[in-house]
Amino acid sequence: MGRMVVRRIEPGPLTAAAWAPFGWIPRRDTDPDDGTHTLSFDWGDAHANRIGHRRDEVPAVEGGLRCEMLYRHRTHTQVLLPLDHRCVVVVAPAGVPMTDPGDVAAARAFLLDPLSSVVLHRGTWHWGPFPVAAEAVELFNVQGLRYAEDNDRADLAALGAAVDVALPG
Repeated sequence: MGRMVVRRIEPGPLTAAAWAPFGWIPRRDTDPDDGTHTLSFDWGDAHANRIGHRRDEVPAVEGGLRCEMLYRHRTHTQVLLPLDHRCVVVVAPAGVPMTDPGDVAAARAFLLDPLSSVVLHRGTWHWGPFPVAAEAVELFNVQGLRYAEDNDRADLAALGAAVDVALPG
């Protein structure tokens, strides 16, 4: 294998426009555009639960965390809402195959504050969210109950690539 391709990115602020290629930010029920987007579960197995991620699940790098894997679901959307700590999520558009080290150029990172919800489009590649400063983050999660049967994985490290996410502070 050739040289490792490592892309270092700064997480951007979460705005509707910046998030649009990857999903949507739920709107207040009084917003006239509420309902423009809807959740989709091909297998009819929408399921809500609480999940968590720990910082020690992923490698630490100078000033940040390393993303070596991305995941996606072909049959459903997913809702993520951090409950207790600020965290970072890495995403890439569904149309990027993640089969070549250069595909990591499509990856973006966002900071999610507690109680800031996001929805992932079906097929959006994602990593985390992982806590910025705490040891762990707890998340409210809505995804397909059978997500494990529909969980594509892109092993960036095996491709010779990684995304290093700079953490604030």
